[in-house]
Amino acid sequence: MAKPWSSKEFYVRNRLSGENIPAVLVRLPAGSPSQASGYWAFARNSPYGNCQLEYITDLGRLKSEYGFNGAKHPMVGNPCSRTVFDPLRMATLPGNFLVRGAIAQGSDLRPPLAVELKIQGKDILAVRTE
Repeated sequence: MAKPWSSKEFYVRNRLSGENIPAVLVRLPAGSPSQASGYWAFARNSPYGNCQLEYITDLGRLKSEYGFNGAKHPMVGNPCSRTVFDPLRMATLPGNFLVRGAIAQGSDLRPPLAVELKIQGKDILAVRTE
């Protein structure tokens, strides 16, 4: 995944419930592909509700389906609430926790749940969810 904005779907196992959670790994445009800072992974399950978040690379679709104008790069969308999250922006959650995927448009309560990554050589390991 050396190309910026490339993505790969995968599953991460929830240690508490044993459930496999669908997630998406995104190669960010900044940062080295040999470091975790060069990637962002998020759970596709919406933090509140039963929607599956989607990684949207078609900028025209962001405009037509989400009403989001001016996107210059791929975003994450919640098809139920039409909320759009920006992978390049950070947000602060209660308790002063900094998370990636700030809300660019919409009414969701928080950004997608993050998946912690660990880089080992050419392997990218999903360690745990937020």
